Amino acid sequence: MTSTERSIAAAEAHSAHNYHPLPVVVAYAEGAWMTDVEGRRYLDMLAGYSALNFGHGNRRLINAAKAQLDRVTLTSRAFHHDRFAEFCTELAALCGKDMVLPMNTGAEAVETAVKTARKWGYKVKGVPDGQAKIVVAGNNFHGRTTTIISFSTDEEARADYGPYTPGFEIVPYGDLAALEEAVDDHTVAVLLEPIQGEAGVLVPPAGYLPGVRRLTAERGVLFIADEIQSGLGRTGRTFACDHEDVVPDMYVLGKALGGGVVPVSAVVASREVLGVYRPGEHGSTFGGNPLACAVALEVITMLKSGEFQQRATELGEHLHQELGLLVGGGAVEAVRGRGLWAGIDIAPSHGTGRQISERLMERRVLVKDTHGSTIRIAPPLVISKEDLDWGLDQLRAVLGS
Repeated sequence: MTSTERSIAAAEAHSAHNYHPLPVVVAYAEGAWMTDVEGRRYLDMLAGYSALNFGHGNRRLINAAKAQLDRVTLTSRAFHHDRFAEFCTELAALCGKDMVLPMNTGAEAVETAVKTARKWGYKVKGVPDGQAKIVVAGNNFHGRTTTIISFSTDEEARADYGPYTPGFEIVPYGDLAALEEAVDDHTVAVLLEPIQGEAGVLVPPAGYLPGVRRLTAERGVLFIADEIQSGLGRTGRTFACDHEDVVPDMYVLGKALGGGVVPVSAVVASREVLGVYRPGEHGSTFGGNPLACAVALEVITMLKSGEFQQRATELGEHLHQELGLLVGGGAVEAVRGRGLWAGIDIAPSHGTGRQISERLMERRVLVKDTHGSTIRIAPPLVISKEDLDWGLDQLRAVLGS
């Protein structure tokens, strides 16, 4: 057996089979490239679902982490530490908000957003106890907890996990009329992804997000934007909502906030919204830990320069121009996305998304499929134009285009 085969066999024998990864075993990574245990190099065109926006082993982030490792890594929130206030202040400023509630994973942040919206609804809006409703969109992906999968339309994610958490109403994504009909006096929030990543990088119709913002403001409902995948530079702006000059009431952030070094997530909102909490009502042992704050602070500093947003804009325009040429040639049915993020629908005659991903892996390019026939491209924002073009050449070769 090869080193790859031995490693995969051991993983299959001793880990739960809740993922179906491509058969590559990564041992080292730098920038946009990963090297496996056999010494083969692969171009990473997935970037950890946007967790690695700044590339593998980004020296600024690694140095920030190393410096903090020598000082203190965890205090719990039982005590203050000297990186916490700066992290909250800088992240709130980046978002144009007042307060931050730090967590670790994206799913934790979404759970926190749900709890916050309900508590705000009862304490501020005056919704009768136990009757708060949150409106969400079909084909959403907000995480895998019991509450979150309760409002998923993906049966693979939902099956065998009931009974489900009540208090959610699902409407079609991009349908403003359906959303307006669903919002009632008991609605405390509308929770949406500005671009639906797991669904295949679905961009809503122009005017949809501004319409959601107007509707929620008029009806006294919180607009929660899940920017875990779409935020922090991926689409060419700091937040995907920025493309339509929309400012939600609450940002839900994760993935790239930890720079691919440590898990960091957060809910960011006004004092009126996050001010509903009192000590002991919500928390996390690791949330806002010193190591996480140190890395996230460097991420925020990098984003404040605008360099990465500009790279995503320029390379994204090139990416979509090249991918657009593939549509209509028989292999690609549609391309969607924004910035350095694209969903590519593969014609069934050319294979499934999984098969295309495996063929690209054989040509040393790593992507991931979703919903059967779609592959996603989301390289680190530090990728060079030359490497991006090389990756696109491999895609053309696989598709016979």
